[in-house]
Formats: sequence, structure tokens, C-alpha cells
Amino acid sequence: MSFTESLVDLVARNPNGLLSAHQTWCRVPLGLVCDVQNGFPFESRYFNSSGDGMPLLRIRDVVRGSSETYYSGEYDPAFVVKAGDIVVGMDGDFNCRVWRGVPALLNQRVCRLIPSSDCYSSALLAKVIQGYLDAINSSTSSITVKHLSSQTILEIPLPLPPLREQQGIVEAIDSCLSRVDAASAGLEGVRAKVKSYRASVLKAAVEGRLVPTEASLARADKRDYEAAEELLRHILKERRRRWEETELTRLRASGKPPKDDKWKAKYKEPAAPEASGLPELPDGWCWAALPQLGELNRGKSKHRPRNDPRLLGGKYPFVQTGDIRNAKTWLRTFEDTYSDFGLAQSRLWPAGTLCITIAANIAETAILGFDACFPDSVVGFLQDDPILTRYVEMFFRTAKRRLDQYAPATAQKNINLDALSKLAVPLPPRNEQLRMVEEFDRLFSVSSAIDDYGSANLRRCVRLRQAVLKWAFEGKLVDQDPTDEPAERLLTRIRTERASLNPLQKGGSRKAQRAA
Repeated sequence: MSFTESLVDLVARNPNGLLSAHQTWCRVPLGLVCDVQNGFPFESRYFNSSGDGMPLLRIRDVVRGSSETYYSGEYDPAFVVKAGDIVVGMDGDFNCRVWRGVPALLNQRVCRLIPSSDCYSSALLAKVIQGYLDAINSSTSSITVKHLSSQTILEIPLPLPPLREQQGIVEAIDSCLSRVDAASAGLEGVRAKVKSYRASVLKAAVEGRLVPTEASLARADKRDYEAAEELLRHILKERRRRWEETELTRLRASGKPPKDDKWKAKYKEPAAPEASGLPELPDGWCWAALPQLGELNRGKSKHRPRNDPRLLGGKYPFVQTGDIRNAKTWLRTFEDTYSDFGLAQSRLWPAGTLCITIAANIAETAILGFDACFPDSVVGFLQDDPILTRYVEMFFRTAKRRLDQYAPATAQKNINLDALSKLAVPLPPRNEQLRMVEEFDRLFSVSSAIDDYGSANLRRCVRLRQAVLKWAFEGKLVDQDPTDEPAERLLTRIRTERASLNPLQKGGSRKAQRAA
């Protein structure tokens, strides 16, 4: 059970407000110990990002603790939020944070919680409130954006421990969570180093530094070797042979068998990449274009699946950009399938095809582990040699930044087939590719194990954080002192204090409330 679930469950099981874990606690409506100040609807015509005026605290700024929006108009100082204030985003996820940024203006749909009683620790309030907001959010239905009212916040039933115990709970939570945070930071650091290590491995691979080059080994062994240029000639020769075989079959099937070899002149040799300005390659390597190395074509999707449900629900796997982005080298799972109708307007690519995304997330790659269809937002690279396919997949992991420059400057970045066709690929000899793939797999298996270990322990840190808060508000984190003033007596004191305030003080200042 999560922290939020435990709080909701405790409220449900204790309608009279007493917590079953200990009889010295009770519950108090947030409105008895705290005022809610709603933000002001500042005029957008005075908004700017040039730093003119005061920072404006908007909903999106609550979590990150800083604002990039400034307000240059006049304002009431009553709406200035300072470091240490508790702020709540009232739309979306209902996030609550202690503000750590510079003084900022409280914008509409953000509220500030202002403690109004010394009988409830503001530090305790900051730690307990998010769990309730999460519970409210999960039970709030909305077609678009969820909205939170200040009245709902005022009615939150806070746990009320004895005053001295409140301070002990805060100290215990801080002590435990500081260690959890330190562990999380250490694990994130490890994961960052793993990511950097993987990038360096990939860079070394495509620069000929991951394994000894075939040229250097051949010199040491005093033998010949097949350079990449020779490998490329073999690939191009085989490409032409297949085209001629397919074209001849087509001509014969049409009843027009060729009488001479003139039909062979129709063959179009793929263009080599523009090599000027490219870095020098290791001995035995050469530059090649993807169409020289294999078939390069976009997927087919004459009709969008969302526009025609007849396309889906059959036996043919249908993969999209999200599936490719989430895969790790090999794409072995899929969520959607095409029907026979869907296949008829698409193409079934064989297992071993390298999928390359050309929309949204540019140049994400994965190799099909099964026959599948994919839309025209994905390009397929098909080569019979699985080692060459793996090497090209490795290359794409390092080429993403260069590919991005071909994408137009729009919100939805795209890159076309022509740009991929002109991309220069550094091609090593075949035996060198094999050693590179083997070394790459070995190194990445080790780094993946470390990364998986870090991810698992980060999830444990999240659960531990929830457990610490759950224990704290079940009274299990701090020992109770029977000599402490009971919470019920403390609650009586709070009510007496509240009753002694005049009506204006009970609701906060008129300036604070006028932007409800």
C-alpha cells in the first residue's frame, strides 16, 4: 500500500478522526491550522521572458522551483511568494512543494498555504499534504485538465500528533529521507556514467578504436585481407544480380522476354556519399551510402490505423515508432497487429530488418525479431548479412545528432528518405565488423547489468520513501511519549484560537482572498 493509499485508508477506517495506531493522535481540518491564499490573475500582456520585472510563479514552476516568466506590471506585495512558503498547483497533477526559488508572484491557479496556528508544524504540513493531494487527484475525474478548489484543500483531514511529537516526526523523516536521497543521487550518478561509457564505446567502434583493425592484424600476421572497398564491390555486385533476376522474371511473366541485354541498362546504381570534408578513416575502411549497403525504403501505410479500424486485429505484427524507441537493439514485442486488409495496403518486412524512425524521435533504431509491418514514419534497412545490419545499427546510435540537422525546425521533427540515402557510413572490413559486434555485445551486457541494478535500486528508493512517510503518519517512526499533551487537548486549543480571531483574520486578508 502506497503512502497515499494508507492515508485514505486511515481516514476511511477512523470516521471519528482517531488513528488506530495510537490513541494520542486525532485529525484536524486543514482550514483550522492554515489559510489558503489563491493566486492573482496577472495580465498576460505584461508577461515576458527577458527578465523584466518580477518572476511569475505559474503551475509548471511549482515542481522545478524556478520561473522563466516575468511580470513587468504593477502588483500587490501580498502576492509575493518567498523561499520556505508552501505552494500548490491547482490544475493538472496537484503538486505541492516548499518554494526554494527567489521571490516570485503568486499567479492564478497556484495557491499558498499559510500556517495560522503555532499548534501545527509548517514543516509537518509540507510533508503530509502531497499524499492527500495525490488521493484527491486520483479520485477526480476530468475529460481535460483536473482542477482543485481551495475549499477542497481547506477540508483535508490532517493527522494531528502531539506538538512535541510533530517535531520528532519531522526530524525523523528528514534523517531517513536524506539517506534515501543520498542513495538515489549515487545511483543516478552511476547510471549517468554508464550512459557516458556506452557513448564512448559506440564512438570508439565507428572510429576503428574498439578492436584492432583488420589492417593492423593482417600486417602483424603478414597476410592479405579483404578491405571494405572489396566488400562494398561484392555487395553492389550482388545487388545488381538480384535486380536483374527480379526484372527478368517480371519481363518473362509479362510475355515479353528480352531478346538482348539492353534491358539491363535500366539498372540504376546507387549513388556513393559525398566524401569531401569527412574525417579520415582507418586503414581498410571506406565510406558508403545506405542504399549501396542494402535496401532502404519507407514503410507503407496508405490509411492510418486510427482512421480505419478494419486495418487492425489480425495476425501480422504492426510496429510503430514507440515500439522502436522502447526496444533495446532487438524488437521482440509488439502491441498492435494488422489484419489481411491492413497487410494489403502495407508491406511485411522480414525478421532482421533494421527499423529507423524518421518522425518525432529521429533515428531511433531496432532490429525486427519477427516479420512485421510498419508505417511510413519508419524506414527499413534490409541486408542479408546480420553482422552488417548490426554494425549499421551501432552506427546510427552515434549519428543521431548529425541526422537531426536535416530535420526542419518544427515542433514535430522529421527527416526524409533522401537525407538517409545521402548519409555517409564508415564501413569497416567484414571480419572487423564481426569483432566489433562481439566486443560491443560483451561490453554492453556488462553495462546493462549495472544499469538494471541501478534502476531496480532507484525503484526501491521510491518505495522506501513512501514507506518512511507511511510509517511516520502511522506513528511508527517516532516513539510516543505518554507525558506529551494529548492531541485532542491540542485540537481544543486550536479551535479556541480560531474562534478568537475576527472574521477577516479567519479567512486571511482581503487582498489574499480577492483572487479566488
